[in-house]
Amino acid sequence: MIAFEHVGKRYGGRFEALANIDFHVGRGEMVFLTGHSGAGKSSLLRLVMRLERPSRGRVLVAGHDIGRLHASQVPYYRRQIGVVFQDHQLLFDRSIYANVALPLEIQGVEPREAARRVRAALDKVGLLHRERALPIELSGGEQQRVGIARAVVNKPALLLADEPTGNLDPQLSADIMQLFEDFNRIGTTVMIASHDLALIARLRHRVLRLREGRLVADEGAE
Repeated sequence: MIAFEHVGKRYGGRFEALANIDFHVGRGEMVFLTGHSGAGKSSLLRLVMRLERPSRGRVLVAGHDIGRLHASQVPYYRRQIGVVFQDHQLLFDRSIYANVALPLEIQGVEPREAARRVRAALDKVGLLHRERALPIELSGGEQQRVGIARAVVNKPALLLADEPTGNLDPQLSADIMQLFEDFNRIGTTVMIASHDLALIARLRHRVLRLREGRLVADEGAE
């Protein structure tokens, strides 16, 4: 599903965020990406999202070299990926329903079909009963669940998350990770950047460890 082949990323011609990264994530895997602050986790995810291009090497997703995508193809590519951020990035002047519906609205999905998908996504994260609420009325954990519902409303084959539990207490963090595992069990490929080593150890999935821009361990790979 995801392959990095000798990937490097430099910023400003000098700062090397990633150096000679090689790994493959199979379709349907759940993988954690970890390392110290500044190790390169976010840079790696940005390459998968095609927010950045590698300075060298290739990033392939579903067999396609995404660095070679034409600019006109990038928006379509990004719509095939679900992304969850640490800070939720919700629109606080819109209801929970409207926040989750936003990707479908942008794509022009027919309203009846959009309503079916939005309510199914909210039901999966346990918030169907709060669809009319505003984000400010929800707890931090509930807001993160809304972010997850928005990320999966298109039923993406690939789900990425950048520190999705960074602002949550241990129990809420475990609950959010359970949701990611639930989506992984139905075939979604999941990659999560996280610094919560204790939580990662309990979940027993494959772990890619970065240090100073280099992949120093690939634990649990088949």
